[in-house]
Amino acid sequence: MPARRLKWRNRLRYWFDGTMDRGTPALIGWLGLASVALIAVVTVLVVLLTNEDTEASGGWGGVAWMSLLRTLDPGTMGGDTGKPVFLALMLTVTIGGIFIVSSLIGVLTTGLENRIGELRKGRSRLIESGHTIVLGWSDQVFTVIGELATANLGQRKPCVVVLADRDKVEMEDQIRALVPQSGRIRVICRSGSPLKPADLELVSPDTARSVLVLPPAGPDADIDVIKTLLLLNNRRWPATRPHVVAAVLDSGNVAAARLAAGDDALLVDADDIIVRLVVQSHRQAGLSAVCSDLLDFAGSEFYLKPEPALEGSTYGETLDRYALGVPIGVCTSDGRVLVNPGMDTVIGSGDQMIVLAEDDLLIRLAENPPPVVDAAIATPAGHEPQPNRTLLIGWNNRAAKIIDLLDRFAEPRSSVDIAAPEEPPGVTKSKRTNLKVRYRRCEPTTRSALEALDLGSYQHVVVLADDTVAPDHADNRTLLTLLHLRDIEVKLGDPYSIVTEMYDDNNRRVAQVTKADDFIVSSKLVSLLLTQLAENRHLHAVFADLFDPEGSEIYLKPAPDYLVPGADANFATVVEAARRQGEIAIGYRLKRNSDRSPTYGVVLNPSRSEPLTLGYGDSVIVVSED
Repeated sequence: MPARRLKWRNRLRYWFDGTMDRGTPALIGWLGLASVALIAVVTVLVVLLTNEDTEASGGWGGVAWMSLLRTLDPGTMGGDTGKPVFLALMLTVTIGGIFIVSSLIGVLTTGLENRIGELRKGRSRLIESGHTIVLGWSDQVFTVIGELATANLGQRKPCVVVLADRDKVEMEDQIRALVPQSGRIRVICRSGSPLKPADLELVSPDTARSVLVLPPAGPDADIDVIKTLLLLNNRRWPATRPHVVAAVLDSGNVAAARLAAGDDALLVDADDIIVRLVVQSHRQAGLSAVCSDLLDFAGSEFYLKPEPALEGSTYGETLDRYALGVPIGVCTSDGRVLVNPGMDTVIGSGDQMIVLAEDDLLIRLAENPPPVVDAAIATPAGHEPQPNRTLLIGWNNRAAKIIDLLDRFAEPRSSVDIAAPEEPPGVTKSKRTNLKVRYRRCEPTTRSALEALDLGSYQHVVVLADDTVAPDHADNRTLLTLLHLRDIEVKLGDPYSIVTEMYDDNNRRVAQVTKADDFIVSSKLVSLLLTQLAENRHLHAVFADLFDPEGSEIYLKPAPDYLVPGADANFATVVEAARRQGEIAIGYRLKRNSDRSPTYGVVLNPSRSEPLTLGYGDSVIVVSED
């Protein structure tokens, strides 16, 4: 064969192979051309070889039409009549049509399966606006989606988009299984790495309302979060950009994350928040239940609402002006957030009230404030601070920070005993202002080891989650320790309070049988806070103040300091009693319901006019500086 002919033949084959590589559309095109060629050839032969049959069929146009029908439907040939040549040509076009149509069906089926496979991979680009993007995958995803569904019940077609380096179908199956009550919200999953700019474009960040960056599971969680924040901060955004909220697990990485995120992003120091909650719950039982209620969207949460009718009033005067909602502070016109300001603070023009309410639509001023029962207001009893003993069972990377923070708030001559299998290096030798720290060898899951600690001599017990094992295994060990502690406590006569860390909220529900005073579920609380900030970034300063030990905090104080035990009153009376002490009453906790889920006796933003009687053991929930 001549070299020139071989060259053109190779080029033609190369061109043909290139067109075949273009996928289903190219294959359909070639099959269409083959059909046209077959019909054209048969039509020409019929016209040239069978004049009578051609005329009987309506000329060359009729023959072409007959050939097309026999190509598509072999059964059409059953009624053909004519000369043998005509019938043979019709049979030829029919047999050719069978092969072409069969190939076409196969190509279409394969193409459809491939397209469905591509869609199942979650690699198609999103076309949405006003949606919330969740970057990363961890157990926090389910809490975030559930809270967003509750927060957007009144919205039209709310949408949440999850981008993670996991299989799309697997993510959707887990979300359906673990978030059954998703309401009207649409959850869309895309497979891709938040660390890759091209994958980030799949979720249409330019048109999103907010972006949540979740720390993934694994030792490099903060590294992934910081890299994602760098990508978002260096990205070219349109005129308006979504607000970004991210969580950092290690406090040591907060400075780097803040630099990577820029000035507009909001960062949550998960480690610091959990340490503060553990310490504050240690000081006052029931605080974790209050924080969970404040942070989720199922009950009451904080709103910023302008109230022109209150301009010129003092903050103390506004406390009894609401029929629905409890004001806890003021956001001034220049952006300053004042939580529990002085009662003589004047509400100025453009100021917004920070109100605790079930919904912003339910915040309403009262035409006639409910009456205050002055006879039921108690005179606060003086409480002489006493040193106390705390037992810290277990050890993790937050324990040293917990001890340092306890030292800041403990009374002089207080003590903390660390009960763990191995002594933490250097902790007991550090000099502290108020605490004396000692180590006692103990295996937390062994009953005899716990009994040897003389638990009756402690006022507080803190059980820390083990971070050296898998979260599920750590929670299982914690559950066993709690059961031992609860049984010992009953026999001793309830001498101590129990605060414990857990990883999984489902395990917390199982642990309710232990009747511990507080469960700090770190992942859930951080997820709730992230969701609150994603929905309203202006609440960042409010939560920062409430969680800061230096400012106003949430306290559960003895009810007899506000109401005469057993006296008939209402919550308006509690608000007035707290106002006289420079505090804001936002609810109460009933001791008789303290071990009943889901509220654990906590009632926030109650009706001000309904009858209320509080007694010994009950608590009033207030926002106060001390």
